[in-house]
Formats: sequence, structure tokens, C-alpha cells
Amino acid sequence: MKFKKLTLLTILALFSQVVPAYTASAEMAMNEPVSNTIVQEKSQLEETANEEVKVEGKTDVSGVTEQEEDTISGTKEATTEEATVITGGTVTGTVEDVTSNPEDHKTPVQTEENPVVPEAPVVPEVPEVPEVQPLSSSSQLILYYNSKKMVQDGVTYYAPQPMQVKSGVSYVPIRALVDRVGYRVSYNNTTKETSIIQGNNELKFKTNSNKYKVNGVSKTMKGTSYQTQNTFMVPLTAITGALGIKYSLVNKSIVMNLSTKPIASFSISPSEVYAGQAVTYKAEGVSPKGLSIINERWEGKKDVFDAPGRYTIKYYVQDSSGSWSDPYSLTVNVLRPNQPPAALFVTDKEEYKMGELITYTDQSSDDEAIVKTEWNNNALAFFTPGPKTISLTVKDNKGLTNTYQKTIIITNETLYSLTEFNQLFTPIGEKFSFDGSAVPTWAKVNYTYTDYPSTLLRSNSPETVYKEGIVYKDTAVGNTRFLIHHKNNTGKRVKMYVVATNKNSATAILRTENLGFAGPSTIAQAAGKKAVERYFTTIQDDSKRTTTTLKPGESKLILTDMSKTSMKQQEIVSLLSDVYSDYPIEYNVVIIDENLNPLKVLYRLPILDRDGVHNRGTYPNATREITYSDRLGEKPERLVIGDNKDDPNVTGMDPMVGVEASNSGNFGVLYKITLERVAPNTLISFNPRGGTYTGYAMVNGEITPLYTDGAVRAPNEQAVLYRTGEYERKVEILLTAAPASSLPVNLLIAPLPSKN
Repeated sequence: MKFKKLTLLTILALFSQVVPAYTASAEMAMNEPVSNTIVQEKSQLEETANEEVKVEGKTDVSGVTEQEEDTISGTKEATTEEATVITGGTVTGTVEDVTSNPEDHKTPVQTEENPVVPEAPVVPEVPEVPEVQPLSSSSQLILYYNSKKMVQDGVTYYAPQPMQVKSGVSYVPIRALVDRVGYRVSYNNTTKETSIIQGNNELKFKTNSNKYKVNGVSKTMKGTSYQTQNTFMVPLTAITGALGIKYSLVNKSIVMNLSTKPIASFSISPSEVYAGQAVTYKAEGVSPKGLSIINERWEGKKDVFDAPGRYTIKYYVQDSSGSWSDPYSLTVNVLRPNQPPAALFVTDKEEYKMGELITYTDQSSDDEAIVKTEWNNNALAFFTPGPKTISLTVKDNKGLTNTYQKTIIITNETLYSLTEFNQLFTPIGEKFSFDGSAVPTWAKVNYTYTDYPSTLLRSNSPETVYKEGIVYKDTAVGNTRFLIHHKNNTGKRVKMYVVATNKNSATAILRTENLGFAGPSTIAQAAGKKAVERYFTTIQDDSKRTTTTLKPGESKLILTDMSKTSMKQQEIVSLLSDVYSDYPIEYNVVIIDENLNPLKVLYRLPILDRDGVHNRGTYPNATREITYSDRLGEKPERLVIGDNKDDPNVTGMDPMVGVEASNSGNFGVLYKITLERVAPNTLISFNPRGGTYTGYAMVNGEITPLYTDGAVRAPNEQAVLYRTGEYERKVEILLTAAPASSLPVNLLIAPLPSKN
């Protein structure tokens, strides 16, 4: 017993000499209890070292792969290095105590079966404390999985908790890591946030959250931060990613490449630099250690680059410790000064007869890009003799312009009259003027039609909406077409929605087939025209086909193109769409404040009254097929659409008030017109009779404007739809009245004049 006491006294004496030589744990500020045991047994080290972890993903020398949190597999082997604590070296220049290697240590216990044999006292070697030196401009920090050990530039430290892997995410003790890399850390009792400060960067973390802030901007971490034994643990990549710290996987460790060099950067304006143009530099230098920048150096910097070419500019900064940054380099491609465009065109001849077609070929050029072309007096033909001067002005992407003009001669001879020329040469989709008073005298095409089931829900009254509510509500099944056209006059920003509700006991399938939406716009005809064009486009390319499943009792938003953008006061939206459902679906078309959720407020919205002027209703047979088999084009004839005589209105009900409805103008009805035999050299054109019209038709599969640059006016304008050429043709026309345009209209079918 006396010998034992001497041994313990000896150990205690040695302990009192060794403890001051050890630096404090990086987490002492977190109240981590300090171990008072310094005796380490090799067998215990082997027990605690045999931890198995697993590696997934690939190792990248510049950082971990896209699977940012790698786990490591293998068996950790105990080493002599792990059994010895080496102290010394700091980031901040101050020396703190370090605990011993925080492993569980055991002292042999004497029992009758296992008596302890006294041994001569062993005097442990007291580790030498290296002189504290400031870190160099580059440093390396190694973290070990499932270990508290951290090695920085050959010096070993111990964290209060090991780096851990949870659900594929590597967690580190925030205080221990931050102390090693030399950043400042603080805690805000009010906000409960832990802050890391590196130069001008600040990171803020909260316990039990997967969110953190980088310079005030909230970001999402790979995992959730947590506390364990008074130690705050965060995902490693949250810190390395935000602060740009590169790291790589090496066997069972993560090697972080730290740098305390200052960082230089700069930018140049303008973004495109031209020779002879003044250049502005915006330079910045920052120190990861928060030191002031005291000096800078440039290479290749010029305020004006005299000649085009590639120039490399480098920028360095120096901090108050004397460290210089690596160079920040930009290569500037200095362009030749912008040259004005060169306007130029040619004509196929220098001299023409009156009524002779003139072909213009634009040969303008620019060193970059021409963005605008303006012609003046470039008529396709002239009908008075004498010199005619045509000009062309072009504008490039830098705003420079150039004009070219040319004079041609028109002789006294006549090739075609104005009427003949327009019929022969006006391009498809363009319009020309004529005497429309004669059209009612033309013979009518006495066609018959067949209406096919396709339920039309026309929501157009009130056209101008003054308060929030339901503008249309009905139930439909099978093929259903929506025509929605409304103007916002509520005094606030609103959105329009279509809510589909399945009130059946079975799951319903709802399929969107064609969809044309336009707006918000302040011009009603422009919105209606664009909606029809996009509707025909989706018939061509199926680009809007979608399928929605509705469970019993479920409501969903459909036709969501309409609700993507808010409608300002006086703005209009226009929508034309075909859908299909295998069960009856209740549809609600609503207009509400842009911030409201239609699915939550639908039940309390009022049904709005119709305005008494515009039309709304449900029309069950809204696809009209017209097939005409006799030969057309041998004399002037007209096919009348939308007059409620030759082409009667489809009829239905306004379900919201329970009255019959007649679809004036047949808006929303899709016409499928087939002219089986159209004679050679026949012109088919579009002539409004009720007012202005602007829209589109599809002729033999080609989408054709009515007309390109605006509206066709009744009754003295016609837009060219089709010419048959030298052979008899079958002509198929898809037509639907564009919202905000005027009906009725005539399709004019007439023989072309002979070509001279």
C-alpha cells in the first residue's frame, strides 16, 4: 500500500507538470468538461480506434463530388501518433490550454484474481511546447471521420466531439473548426444565432435548423444542425461552400486547403470594350483574416485600349501583415470600334411598266447586327409613270443608322390594273383595298353544315369585370371548349383561374388538348388575335397536351397559363382551349385578388351578373363542319360565316341564371370548312362585313394571319388566304372567330385575272 501511494503521488506530481503544456480544446467556450486523465493505455486506444465508416462517391482534388457529403469505410488503425498529444501553434496568436486526447482511460484495478504487480514508476516524457508563430499564407487542416483529432500543418489538436456522419452528411464542431481556420465566432442571445465572421463575410447558424444565412441571405444546408454534449455541430459543407474553402477526401480524412492570403478581384465596364473607348475599373481586395488592405499592384491596366485585340490584366493586393494576394486576371477582348451599318438593296430591273411586279432584294450589312429595317415607297408595283425613288434605312444594335435610296423608272405602258395586280400578287396574309359594295351581289355558296358534340363554355359577360367573383360556372363531360375573354376594372391587380372539381365517386381523367392564351393586354383585338394564333399552333404541334387526375371530391387548377401573370386595371385576357374529361367535371372561372388562393376562397365567391351586352352560355354542339363538293372558282362567289342566317347561331343555356342563350357571332365555334374542288388560278380571300377583324385561319395546315400588321376593315378590304395555282385543289380551312373582332365575314372565292 505504501508503494502504491508513492506511485500515485508520483503520477500526480507528473500531472501537475504536464497539464499546463496542453492547449485548450477548441470548444472550451462551449463549456466542455476537461478530462483530468493523462494516462493512456495502448489497448484502449486500439479499442476506440477500431471504428468503421464507409466511403461513397468519388474523390476530387478540388473538393468532394456532387454527393458533397461522403462517408468513409474501412478500419481505423491505432497509431503512435494518436497516442501522443502534440501541442502548440495557433491561428489567432494567443495560446490556450489543450485537453489531453479525450478518450476514455482506465487504470488497472487490483483484485484477488488479478493482483496488480507494483512496477517502478515511469516518468512520462513532457511534450515540448513549440514557439507560437503566426500562420503562413497557406495552411492545411486535416479532419478525421469519427475522430476528435484535427491536424493543422503537422500540429495535432482535439475537438470536444468527433466529426460525425449522419445520413450521408458530415458534421463538425463549429467552434473547433472556426478556431483552427482563424475566423471570429460569436453568439447572439436574442436571436439565438451563432455567427462566423471571415473578413466581409458573415455566416449565421441556429440549432435544429437546416437553414443558415450567408451575408443576410437564407440558404439551405445538406443537413440539420444540432447540439450534443454542449457542442454545436453543423454540416461541414455549409462552411466550406459559403467561404469558398477547397477540400478533398484522402482515405479516411478530409483535407481542407486554407489560405490566409488576401483576395483580389476587379471588374471592367462597359462589358464590351471597343478600341479608343474609356474603360472603368472597379477593384476590390479583402483579407480572410479581416486585415486591412494597404497596397495594390496592376499589370496590363489601361484606361484606353488603342487597338483591337486580346489584353490580359492582373491585379494584386497586399494586407497589413505584408502578404500579397494571388493575381486576379481578366482577359479583355477589345473590339474594333463599331461601324455604322451599310444599307443596300437592288431591284430585279431598272425600268418597269405600270402594274409590273417589282422584286426588291435587301443586301444591307453590318459588322455586328442589324436590328431594324425601314422601307419607304417600296410598292410592289406603281400605277403612274415617271421616276420613283425608294429608300431603305437600317439600324444596328448600337443605334447607328444608314440610309440607301434608289430611283427606278415607270413607263407609260400598263401591264396590270391595280385590281388585277392585287389579286395576282398581294402576298398571303396581306390585305388590299377594293370596292366592297359589289360583294352582296355575288352568288352565295349554298352549303350545308353538320354540328358535332363539343360543349362550348363561353365566358364573356360581364366582359368588363368590376368586382371579384365567379364569372362562369357549369358542368361538362367529354369534349369541352373554353372561350374566356374579360377585362379587369376592379381597381386592383387580379388573376383569373379555372377550377376543375370532380364531384363523382370515381377518379376522373381530364386532358388538355389545345390551348391558346394571350394577355394581359390593354388592346382587346390584339389579345383575341394572339389567342387564336396560339390555339392553332397547339393544334399543329400538340405542345399544350397535358393530363390531370382528379380524385373524388378533389379540385385542381387547370389552364394555368391564364393565371401566371396578374392583370392590372384595364387589362384584358383571352383564352381558347379544348379539354376532354371522362366524367362530368364542374368548372368555375373566377377573378380574384392576385394574392388569394382560389381553392381556398372559391366557396365564398359570389356569382357575377352578366352585363346585358356581351354573351355567355353553354353551347353543346360547338364544332361546325361545312363540306362543299361542287367546283368553285369559275365565277365570283361568297361563303358567309356568322350572319345567323346562312350560318345560324348555336344555341344553349346560361346555367348561372337558367335562361336560353344564343351565341351571337358564334364566337368559340370551330369551323372545319372543306372545299372539295377549287378551280385552277382561283383566289380565296377574307372580307369582313360587320366591322374590323383581326385573327388567324389555318389553310391546308398553314397558319395564315388576317392580316399580318393589324386589322382588316369592312367592307372595302380583303386579306389573301390562298391561291390554287395551275391545278384544281382541295382546300381545307379551320376558322374560329377571334374575340373582340366583328362578324359576319365572307370568304370570297373568285377567278384570278390572266397573267400577261
